[in-house]
Amino acid sequence: MENASAAAGVAPGPDRVGVDAPQFYIPATSSLQERRPRTLKHGDSFAVFDHNGDILSGAGSPEGIYHRDTRHLSRLGLAIQGMRPMLLGTTLRDDNAALTCDLANPDLFEDGRLVLERDLVHIRRSKFLWNAACYERLAVHNFSDRPQRLRLDLHFAADFADLFEVRGAVRAERGTVHAPETGSDGVRLAYTGLDGILRVTRLRFAPAPTTLTADTAGFELELPARGHVVLHIEIRCGDEIPAHSAREAFMLGIRDARRALRRASSRASGVETSNDVFNEAARRSVADLYMLMTDKPGGPYPYAGIPWFSTAFGRDAIITAHQMLWTDPDVALGVLRFLADNQAVEEDPAADAEPGKILHETRVGEMAELGEVPFRRYYGSVDATPLFVTLAGAWLERTGDVATVAGLWPNVEAALSWIDRYGDRDGDGFVEYGRRTQQGLANQGWKDSHDSIFHADGRLATGPIALVEVQGYVFAAKRAAAAMARRLGHAARAAVLDHEAETLRRRFEEAFWCDDLGTYALALDGDKRPCRVRSSNAGHALFSGIASPERAAAVARGLMDSASFSGWGIRTVPTIEVRYNPMSYHNGSVWPHDNALIALGLSRYGHGDAVTRIFEGLFAASQYMDLRRLPELFCGFPRRRASGPTSYPVACTPQAWAAAAPFALLQASLGLGFDPWRRCVGFERPRLPGFLDAVTLRGLRLGDASVDLLVRRHGNDVVVSTLARTGELTVVTVG
Repeated sequence: MENASAAAGVAPGPDRVGVDAPQFYIPATSSLQERRPRTLKHGDSFAVFDHNGDILSGAGSPEGIYHRDTRHLSRLGLAIQGMRPMLLGTTLRDDNAALTCDLANPDLFEDGRLVLERDLVHIRRSKFLWNAACYERLAVHNFSDRPQRLRLDLHFAADFADLFEVRGAVRAERGTVHAPETGSDGVRLAYTGLDGILRVTRLRFAPAPTTLTADTAGFELELPARGHVVLHIEIRCGDEIPAHSAREAFMLGIRDARRALRRASSRASGVETSNDVFNEAARRSVADLYMLMTDKPGGPYPYAGIPWFSTAFGRDAIITAHQMLWTDPDVALGVLRFLADNQAVEEDPAADAEPGKILHETRVGEMAELGEVPFRRYYGSVDATPLFVTLAGAWLERTGDVATVAGLWPNVEAALSWIDRYGDRDGDGFVEYGRRTQQGLANQGWKDSHDSIFHADGRLATGPIALVEVQGYVFAAKRAAAAMARRLGHAARAAVLDHEAETLRRRFEEAFWCDDLGTYALALDGDKRPCRVRSSNAGHALFSGIASPERAAAVARGLMDSASFSGWGIRTVPTIEVRYNPMSYHNGSVWPHDNALIALGLSRYGHGDAVTRIFEGLFAASQYMDLRRLPELFCGFPRRRASGPTSYPVACTPQAWAAAAPFALLQASLGLGFDPWRRCVGFERPRLPGFLDAVTLRGLRLGDASVDLLVRRHGNDVVVSTLARTGELTVVTVG
């Protein structure tokens, strides 16, 4: 992501005092954990509300209704008799289809006299997003035994701020805000940006308000004793005028939205366990993942996260798809096709683009269109390109779909060419990064904070920088490409790729291993000096398979000692490193996706006890999280008895690769794998974490066959039983 270091956490030491804010820094003046906003998403739109269902945007607040990187509504405030209703509770449907806010009237006074006692009028707000619009149903119920006449006001405004403005960017000038246009039942708000694009927000009400101005819809309600009235509001990001009324559009939209979510999530294999709390967390993860999906021409694509990253990111989507591959391989196919379609074909220094390179992110807002930020179509990530090749190979291993891989093969070859020609900048056999202009991202691995790559004494590394995990990804890419080449009948090409992978493995061990640290160096700097720092990055060398078995064991021991493992998960940097800060973005925090990839690597090398410790730690952490959602990250403070983890103040939630982490952890524990050519589902040294006694997997697909399985603890062993099977498929357990 674009230096989401973003955040409130900053590195310790004098280098962070009295200096300019880092590149693309997101100022933090309040904590998202304090606000705990409620989020909805559909397609290229998302919304962030407070618990009342209001939008009270201000300094540091992400609240609003957004479409295509522009905030189309910056204020939405409900008042009863001029006062904010009292919150009773807020619920998000289990499938994320709708948000419901239950409110009540406060004590209402006139001239010092109590005219309506609190809690006699109930207001239920139900809202959802569908096709670039937010629909809301306001049901107002009078529980008193007397008729009530009340005024309900809905205050609204649209600032049409670019997402980067909301994040804190200051612009020298903006476009033109047009005068609002009001009718009997609606208001049109519009803005023409400096990019010449007209952006419109239309609000419609049913029934028509009693009064309607440029910023307020007022309703004089006559509520019979124990009676109710219903209002509908539509907030559309666009200028089209729908054929249906706001009421009819609500009813049709909620039906279609629920059906679409149900249809999408039904592709995934079902997971049910002996632990009800884990089942809740898993259901929320599934709901979050399919809410974050956006349908592209080539298939579903997981947007990275809300609020700051609700767009197509290359690295995030690849890792999310990899974690979901066993349960829903269609996601990987959608990701591969989209990234292949957007692969760079020419050099563009402003976009850090070079032929064959895979997309980092794309943005469509005004600032991106004008080049005020470089992310319109930006390629500044060093790892997305080898990870793309790796995912293509993993897709083939999961599905056996040679025809799809044949169609992607030119893109795979272009990516391999980028690795050898542009990725390896100095011809030393390692892939390095360095931005082409000062506007590009300074750090281009997944740890993209300004201070995340450093030497043992705390000095920041200077580039070009060769990251430890990237060399592993390149190794895995060449091995995956060799396997694909063999399936496609390119035997000579496969032999070359295998040889290149083995050569890289040998050189990697020589250059990166630090015997006294018992781990691989974080990186090599521009002078080829190793950054002799212990970090979670080394765990990705196990995920990719580049590490030797002996050194993998040493890395595993280091990652699971108390300096690295907080009790909740593996820290990005252990407590013994000079830049350790448990509140930082990348220098001591715990990231669920990072832990999940490391767990897959530990499983590869047979370190099952470490896998289940990580799984147990993250599951325990999720029990303290709002909605049982694993966030983007949380602080790296040590686990304390009878206390939960410490939240990171501006972590995105939901975040796709965090939501997918439980499924990768389950795969790592079970040693689950596939052989489509033998039509076989395999379990290698399966284990269950202590909080699970049984796991049922339903609808596990392999080609045109599927199987339902029960994995259960039996004494000290784990037994896999087949419950149902359709088509030709075998199940094998090893170890």
